[in-house]
Amino acid sequence: MKEKQIQISQRLFITLVKCFVLDMEVDCEEIKKELNRKLDAVALRQLYSTYKTAPTDAEKEEARQKYLDAKGVPTSFRW
Repeated sequence: MKEKQIQISQRLFITLVKCFVLDMEVDCEEIKKELNRKLDAVALRQLYSTYKTAPTDAEKEEARQKYLDAKGVPTSFRW
């Protein structure tokens, strides 16, 4: 299986370099916040991809519901 690439912002990259390469004092909370935000985006993308590529209609609908739940779309607003 091919390893996927994930892009991060330049600001986060520089902060990580300062922390781990240059041993400078940085705000660890900022790193955690940005990495959590990226992790959430990766998880949402995985749910969306599953929804689009699921082999059966039942699996597609299950993935769609999970995606909409994760996005915070109210059930009354869904079709």
